[in-house]
Amino acid sequence: MDPIRSQISPDRFFAGLTEYVFETRLGFADPPLVDYVSGLLGRFIHFDAIYRLRDPVGNRLEEVSEMMLEAAARVGEARREAHRHIGDFTLFWTGLYPEILEVRLARSRFDRYVDYREQGKLAYSIAAEIPADDATAVAGPVLERLSDEFEICVEGLKELRKELNAPPPSM
Repeated sequence: MDPIRSQISPDRFFAGLTEYVFETRLGFADPPLVDYVSGLLGRFIHFDAIYRLRDPVGNRLEEVSEMMLEAAARVGEARREAHRHIGDFTLFWTGLYPEILEVRLARSRFDRYVDYREQGKLAYSIAAEIPADDATAVAGPVLERLSDEFEICVEGLKELRKELNAPPPSM
């Protein structure tokens, strides 16, 4: 690994890289949205965060269709967070690992019939409509913009992956 990258905290690393990619490569400047995407990357470093949504008995939900059913059964903040997670989950796989998403869908029991892009947009939109109980929760307007700008976020994550895979600059 690049010695400079190994000395920077993951949050700072993703914040800088995400801002660079969205603003420089895509010409897209929306600081709250870019901050959200970089925070998503920092959270999803941990595998259990990717699959944090569970059913009532504690089983990990791995398919969006299962997550959708679980989100519909929840109320209030729990419903908001479930839909937000569906948006995050679909954005992550669609943007960073589309080739793995194809494999996941081919092996899926139910998700082969789910359009991750459309479901991600819908999930963020639903989450945005549900009032947050906590003042520190992600603001509804940010979630609504994630829904509206889902495609540019996907493109941003694809560009970010290219940047991560690029050889480090020679000194």
